[in-house]
Parts: sequence; C-alpha cells; structure tokens
Amino acid sequence: MPELPEVETYRRYFEETALGQTVASLEVEDQRQLTTDFDTLQRELKGAQFTEVHRIGKHFLINLNTGKTLVLHFGMTGDLAYYRDAEDTPRFARIVFYFQNGFRLAFIDSRKFGRVGLAASVEAYRQEKSLGPDALDITLSQLQASLEKRKAPIKSLLLDQKILAGIGNWIADEVLFQAGIFPAKLANQLSPDEFARLHAAIQNVLKTAIEQEAIYGNFPKSFLIHARGWDDSALKPLERQVCPVHQSPLEINKVGGRTTYFCPVCQPQ
Repeated sequence: MPELPEVETYRRYFEETALGQTVASLEVEDQRQLTTDFDTLQRELKGAQFTEVHRIGKHFLINLNTGKTLVLHFGMTGDLAYYRDAEDTPRFARIVFYFQNGFRLAFIDSRKFGRVGLAASVEAYRQEKSLGPDALDITLSQLQASLEKRKAPIKSLLLDQKILAGIGNWIADEVLFQAGIFPAKLANQLSPDEFARLHAAIQNVLKTAIEQEAIYGNFPKSFLIHARGWDDSALKPLERQVCPVHQSPLEINKVGGRTTYFCPVCQPQ
C-alpha cells in the first residue's frame, strides 16, 4: 500500500507535471471508484485548473480554482502517470484527466481499491476524516502533548491517524527501532529523552524514505526494513531475521493486533 513517502513522491511528481493544468474532460473506467457521482465530478472539473497540491499523511488533495478540492486515495496499488499520446496510456489507467494543453494524467490502480472524489476544501476533508497533524510537520511539543498522558502502547498510538497522519505499520516499526523504544511500552511511561528520540526518528525515517523515492533497497543498511521479509510459499515470515546493528535475532510479535518487528537488544523493555 502506498505510504506517506510514496504519496509525497506522487505529490512532487504532480507538482512538476500536472499542476497549473486546466481539465478539458475526464474518463472513468469504473464509476465505483468515485466517491462523487460521475456527472457532478465531470461538471466540476471541466474547465477547472489545478492550482495547489497538498498531502496530509497518505491523503492526496488538489485544490481547484473553483474553490473545490479533488481528493485521490491510492488504495493498495495507486500511482500517477503524466503523458501525451494515447499509445502511451499505462496499463491499469482507471481514471484519465485530459488537459487543454493536450497532455493527460492517469490514475493507475491495478486492484481498484483507490478512490477519487471531491471535498469542499482541504480543511473540511481533514475534519471529516479526523486527521491529526502530518507526521512530517508535527513538532516535538505537539507529539509529546498528544501522547504523554495515554495509557496505550506507543506502537498502536503511532498508527492512530487522529494523532498524527501518515505512519503505517513498517514505518512505526522502523521509527521505534531507530529511537530504541520498546513497541509495547505505554506512551505515558516515555521519558522526555525518549520523546525527543521518537520525534527525531520520525523525521529521519520519513525524510530518508522520501529522498530514496521509497525504494527500500536503497535505505541505509542500519535500517530495520532490510530484515523484514516474507516467505510467500510458506505464508509466514522468513525464518532468520536479525538486527542490522547487532546481528542478534529479531522478535516478531503482535502489538495492538499488528505484526511488529523489533530488536530486544536495541529496544529493551
């Protein structure tokens, strides 16, 4: 599933290609992927210009010069492609925006879990979805204030989009590993130093992933993600997974119902 780093990559791609373009028409393969009915979406978009693009966590929002906001949710397999000629239409282009300059933007989605629709504004959408601050924007004081009184595992709280938007499962594990914090430790038991390490790790992990355009193989060798893996034939985690720092065995447990990787040496209870 596209996570915050991937969606930030899409935002930057959109900024370099489709931002400022005026929509001539819209083509939708399957209207079940729309959260706004097709006639309304076509009417609102025709002749409208894309003026700003935003990202809140994994949510991708485009302001129109009409005052409305177009919302793209990438689901499991969403992506974007900007191109000119019909023969370059990518496979699984489910929704295509045709621009007055002759170019097109495809919303690609092989599994059709993505959604496209309209919102009244970016702020209205944030309130409707109860989204907290974006994980890249949250300050240390905001993070600590939102967590320090909560009697719940820190891993579970990092995944709560109402607290901070954009942290998915592997990112939470990576952040806690880099910060040296046990995933099941209760948030109200974290020290000021641990909150500072947590905030720094959130920034480091997300910025690293964005710089590497979410190509995980290019992440630093000290990242936990290199030790994560799955045996498709056995439908279980790979048998030997070790800490990238100490080469000691990792533990794989459930925290808040989510599979959690951690190093008991680097992240002691």
